[in-house]
Amino acid sequence: MAAACGLLLAAPATPFPQAAAQVPLRGPDVAYASAPPAIVDAMLELARVTRDDVVYDLGCGDGRIVVAAAKARGARGVGIDIDPARIAEATALARREGVTDRVTFVLADLFQAAFADATVVMLYLQPEPNLRLRPRLLTELRPGTRVVSLSYDMGDWTPDDVRRVGGRRIYLWTIPPR
Repeated sequence: MAAACGLLLAAPATPFPQAAAQVPLRGPDVAYASAPPAIVDAMLELARVTRDDVVYDLGCGDGRIVVAAAKARGARGVGIDIDPARIAEATALARREGVTDRVTFVLADLFQAAFADATVVMLYLQPEPNLRLRPRLLTELRPGTRVVSLSYDMGDWTPDDVRRVGGRRIYLWTIPPR
């Protein structure tokens, strides 16, 4: 997954006040890699995503996680990525799947972007970006918000659940009460 830059791209039919565009500052923190459909389904299942959720995918790549959350679960979604090519792919996927009224893609630096309105945050980054995001996740997200990471943990933050799917680990944490 790419990680982070600035310009709103996609039909913003559903307002996402937190998903403000940022000015491009740098390149990706991690190389782009997509999650297979079975992994995406398992991530959504582990997070118990429903139509009441707002799913943010930080480093969204081609947008498949937020598109699947919208199409299969009725959730709203926001994908944030630094790579304009990935945002273009994600926007095209949302159009093809008929969910542009439920999802928005933002070209932005995920370390600067706002995501406090999320009820679920999806990550497929690497150890260093995960650890760098952890303080923001714990302080900016509401208690009860679910955080799911494919392949990489959050250091000494003990996950609520870990599942193996297709030889990969998927981690789940819940933001604790303050």
